[in-house]
Amino acid sequence: MPKLRPADYRPLLRAALREDLGRGGDVTTRFLIPAGVRLRGRVVSREAGVICGLDIAAAAFKACEPRARVRFLVRDGALVRPGQAVLAVSGGPGLLTAERTALNFLQRMSGVATLTRRFVERTRGTRARILDTRKTLPGWRVLDKYAVACGGGLNHRMGLYDAAMVKDNHYHGDGLRAGVARLRRARPGIPLIIECDNASQATRALSLRPDVILLDNMRGPLLRREIARIRGLDPRVKIEVSGGVGLSEVRALAKLGPDRISIGRLTHSAPALDLGLDLQ
Repeated sequence: MPKLRPADYRPLLRAALREDLGRGGDVTTRFLIPAGVRLRGRVVSREAGVICGLDIAAAAFKACEPRARVRFLVRDGALVRPGQAVLAVSGGPGLLTAERTALNFLQRMSGVATLTRRFVERTRGTRARILDTRKTLPGWRVLDKYAVACGGGLNHRMGLYDAAMVKDNHYHGDGLRAGVARLRRARPGIPLIIECDNASQATRALSLRPDVILLDNMRGPLLRREIARIRGLDPRVKIEVSGGVGLSEVRALAKLGPDRISIGRLTHSAPALDLGLDLQ
């Protein structure tokens, strides 16, 4: 699992707190909670899921409450049950100021990790690995992909720079073969993925010896035949399946034998995990 560095989330956390505090600050806490009050609480999961984003939640509490003491009761990637506490925190009224921002990060990231774990569990026992896509919340790319990893998934390319992925719109250049040759001269060793919508595109892609052939929006007998055909023609190339893959069908797709299944909904449609701060 990759490490999440403070540099990956501090700018986002600062922006989130500025958004919530505005120019007037937390007027409710300021006038209702005496400054000297000492608070203790726990962040509790209301449902089963995978926890992710604890470091960011802790940083939010400490940003608003310099006296805050935070203790993790689980680690990122842990599977928790309903009612289980994941974090204990104590400090002054600033804990209430930080509450929503801390939970927003923790709930979203835990939701992504939880949905990923569900897909991973559905494909257990097959060769297929679950991958994310670039369909992430703008500015949250590192956080979303970290959450996928916490859920047991693999990260696809991080951006446009670390792998070349030829999609249907790239076929409108001055020639696919010439373009791939230019790419390999300029960036030798960069992974090459070619997306294919049909058998003829897959045949053409195979002639370019990509690292991955992505079979997009193929289903049923066609997908089964293409996976078997590509395996027979070039066992070296990895086969990826993508295109609107849901939980109800992912196991059936995995049983067809692809190496990878990439799923956009891991990051663009994951429901937040229900978590709350309970003061004691």
